[in-house]
Amino acid sequence: MLSADYFSRNTSCFPLFADSKDERSRSFSIYFAEISTTHPIGGPLVLKNAAIIPYIPVSDMSRARKFYEQKIGLKAKEEYAGGVIYECGKGSWIFMYPSAGAGTSKASTAFWTVDDVAAEVRELKARGVFFEEYDMPGVKTVNGIATGGGAKTAWFKDSEGNILAISQRVAA
Repeated sequence: MLSADYFSRNTSCFPLFADSKDERSRSFSIYFAEISTTHPIGGPLVLKNAAIIPYIPVSDMSRARKFYEQKIGLKAKEEYAGGVIYECGKGSWIFMYPSAGAGTSKASTAFWTVDDVAAEVRELKARGVFFEEYDMPGVKTVNGIATGGGAKTAWFKDSEGNILAISQRVAA
C-alpha cells in the first residue's frame, strides 16, 4: 500500500503519470503500460463473452436449502466455500452463500427464462411458493403474472426475502 507521503511527492495519484524517480512509481508505470499494450480495447478480456453467475445471499443456509431444493426443485451440484452451487438449465448455475445482506435488495436478484410462465407458476404454487402481486405504473400482475415489454413475468421471494422471477418472452 502506498503512503500519503508517496502521493504528496508526485504530481498525479496515478503511478503511470507520476513524475518521480521513486522505484515504486517506475514499477507501477511499467506494470500499467504492459497491461494497456498487451490487451488493446476490444481484446480478449472483454466480458461480453464470459459467463455470469448469479450469487444469491442467504441468512440461514439450512432453511434456504430446503426452499431451493424442495420448493423450487433445484439439485445441489456442489458445496463450495461455505455455499452451495445449483445447476440450472442450459449449463447455467447459481451460487447460494451465507450473507448478513440476504433479502435486503428491493430488486430482482435473478430470473429464470421459461417456455410457459403460467405452467411454471401453477407448479410452483402447488409446491408452496407464493407469488408477489404488483399494481403500479407499468406493472400489474394478474394471478401473479405481469405481461408487458415483450414478456410474461412472475416474481416470488425465497425463504430469505430475495426477489426472484420467472419470465417468458412473448411477441410484442
